[in-house]
Amino acid sequence: MLAFQDPRHPDDDEPYIFQLNDTPGHISFTGEVSRALRGSDGAIILVDALEGIMTQTETNIRLAVGEEFCKPVLFINKVDRLISELKLSPKDTFEKIDKITREVNELIKKVRPEGSDWSIDFAKNSVAVGSAKHGWGFTYEILLEKKLKPQDVFAKYNEGDIMWLRENLPLDEPILRMVVDHLPNPIDAAKYRIPHIWGGDLNSELGQALQKSDPKGPLYGMITKIFLDPKKNYQATLIGRVFSGTFDQTDSIYLVNSKTSNRVKRLGVMEITDILDISSIPAGNLFALYGFICPSGETFLAADKVPKDKDEAEKIPSFEKINYACRAVVSRSIKPKDPHDLAKLGEVVGKWLQADPTAEFRLNKESMEYILSGIDPLQIEILTKRINNQVKIEIGEPIIVYREKINKKSKEYHTKSSNSHNRLLLYVEPLDKKTEELIDLGKITDLQNEKERAQILREEAGWDAKEARRIVDVYKGNLLVNGTSGLQRFDRVKNDLVSSFRNWLEECIIAKEPAMGIRATFTDMVIHEDPRHTQFAQTASMAYSALSLAMLEADPHLYEPIQRIDIKTPQGTEGGVSSIINKHRGRIHNVIPEGEYVRVQGQIPAAEIIGIADEIRSSTQGRAFFGYEFLGFEKVPGSLEEDVILEIRKRKGMPESMPNTKSWERFIYKRT
Repeated sequence: MLAFQDPRHPDDDEPYIFQLNDTPGHISFTGEVSRALRGSDGAIILVDALEGIMTQTETNIRLAVGEEFCKPVLFINKVDRLISELKLSPKDTFEKIDKITREVNELIKKVRPEGSDWSIDFAKNSVAVGSAKHGWGFTYEILLEKKLKPQDVFAKYNEGDIMWLRENLPLDEPILRMVVDHLPNPIDAAKYRIPHIWGGDLNSELGQALQKSDPKGPLYGMITKIFLDPKKNYQATLIGRVFSGTFDQTDSIYLVNSKTSNRVKRLGVMEITDILDISSIPAGNLFALYGFICPSGETFLAADKVPKDKDEAEKIPSFEKINYACRAVVSRSIKPKDPHDLAKLGEVVGKWLQADPTAEFRLNKESMEYILSGIDPLQIEILTKRINNQVKIEIGEPIIVYREKINKKSKEYHTKSSNSHNRLLLYVEPLDKKTEELIDLGKITDLQNEKERAQILREEAGWDAKEARRIVDVYKGNLLVNGTSGLQRFDRVKNDLVSSFRNWLEECIIAKEPAMGIRATFTDMVIHEDPRHTQFAQTASMAYSALSLAMLEADPHLYEPIQRIDIKTPQGTEGGVSSIINKHRGRIHNVIPEGEYVRVQGQIPAAEIIGIADEIRSSTQGRAFFGYEFLGFEKVPGSLEEDVILEIRKRKGMPESMPNTKSWERFIYKRT
C-alpha cells in the first residue's frame, strides 16, 4: 500500500491510495497472476523492449483483460538495453516501441469486454517507456511538461549520466500518473466486473452491494494469495480483497467452498512480509489476516450471516472459479529421507499446495512416495526447494503426466461386489465438448447446488432436465451420473461410490495416468440391506471392475500434453531452431521476420520440452528468447503409443503388457 500526492494538483490535500499486486510473468507463476488479477481492478502490463511480445505476454493480457476485466496500461521496460547494448538509433528505437504498442493494442482489442473501448496510446499517456534497472521513465505528458525530447535520453546515455535521468525522469511518476488517469477506482470497476466474476443474484441485497463496492453492505470477499513466511516457521498469512461490506478485526468468517467458520486473530494490510494492523478494512481494499489457512481462491462472508437451514447454506453463491492458463503436466516423486516423516511431509506439501492450487499431489500407496505435479519443471523445482526446507526429501527425475481418454460409448457391464451381495450396471462414454468446457471453466463443479448445475447444463449444453439433476460427482473433467429410478439405499453407499470413482480416475487402467473427459452412468444397482455387506471394499470392487471393463470397450488411448512454443531468435539462426523443434516431434506454425530477429512459433509435446532450452541456447549462442504455454492434450501417435504405455507401466511397477479384461472378469455378474 502506498500514498501518492499528485504533483499536478498541489492544492489537493487528499492523496491517492494504491494497493499493488506484483506478480512474476513467467509461465511457472501464471496461477499467481490469475489470483492477483481477481483482487485487482486494473493492470500495468510490462513488456521487455528487447524481447517484445512473447507467448506469456499474450497469456497475461488475455487473463487480465479478457478473463478478469482488469483495464490495462502499458510500461515498456529495458529501453536502456536498446540504447546501450543494441546501439539502436533513436529512429529505430522509436519504431520498436511503436511496434510493441501496436501489437499490445491489437491483443487488448481482441479480448476486451464487449462494449468497452479499452486501448493504450502513448499520445494519451496510457503508455510509459523507461528502465526499471536505471530508475527512469516518462509518458508523453511528462516530456511536454519538462520540455524534453526522447533524444535527450540518448544524449545522457552517451554522456554516461544515468543519475540525471533518475533524478529528472523518476520512474514512479509516469507509472502512478497512468494509474490515476486511466485505471478505475473500485466503485466504477465493480459495476462491470461483478456481473462477470460473480454468479449470484445481482438484484439481491448482496448483489447490489457488490456492484457498488458498498462498505455498508454484507461482508463478502475472496482469499487471493497465501504467504508462507520462512522467517516465521512458515505460518500462513492470507491475503485477499473485500468486495462488499467492512471486514472488522473481531469478525469470524465462513468459507463458502470449505464450509467452515474461522476466527481472525490479526487483520491489516501487508507491509513487505508482515501485517500492518488495521482494525477494519472497507470494501474495495486488499487485506491480510492471520489465524488459519485455506486454499487460495476461497470465497468468504461473515460467519454470523450464514443461514441456519442447511439447504439454504448450500445455496450461498461463490465467486466464479479462477480460470488458469495451464495444467499440471510435469511430475516428480518425493519422499522423506526419514520414513518417519511421511505424515509430516503430507502436511507440509498440503500447505504449499493451498498456496498454489495450480500444482497437485497424491500419495502412491504402493511405493509410499508423494507424486508432485506442476505446470513445468521450474514450478516443481521451486516447490521442492521450499518443501525441503521443512522436511528433508529425496526427489525423483521430472516425469510427464499423460491423460487417459475414451473415444466411443461402451456397452453396459454388470458387476458384483467381492462378497456377491451388491451389483452395479454401468457404461461409459466420452463427455460432449460443451460439458467438458463448462467443467474446465469452473461453471460446473461438485460443490454446486444441483438445481443451479442442472440449469447451466440444460441451457448451455443441451442436457435433459431430469438427467442434469442426477449428477452424483464432478471430478477433474469427468462426470458420474445416476441413471436409475427408485434406487433403494443409495445414500448409504453414495460417498463410497464417489471415492471409488475418484480413485479410479486418478490412476486409470492404461498406465495409471489420470482419466479425462469420461462420463460414467450407472443404470441399475442392487444394495444389500445389511450395512455389514455394503462397506467400501465391496462398493469399490464392483465399481472399479465395471468402470475398467467399460473403458476397455470404449477405445481408450493415451493423450500427451502439448505446449505452444514461441522463440525469438537472431536472423540466420531460425533454421537451426526449426530443426530442433521438428526433431522433437514439434510442428512449426509461423516463421515471422521481426527486424533483427525472427519469431518461430509452433507446438511441441511437453515430453520433449525437458532439455530443449539448452539445445536452443547452444544453437543460437544464447541469444534466443524462449517461451511456452499449455495448449491442450493430443493423442500419442499410434507408432509410439504402445511403447510409451509399456514404459510408464514398467516405471510404475505394473505388468509390462497392455491391459485386458482378465483382471476384472471375476467381478462380472452372471444371472443364474
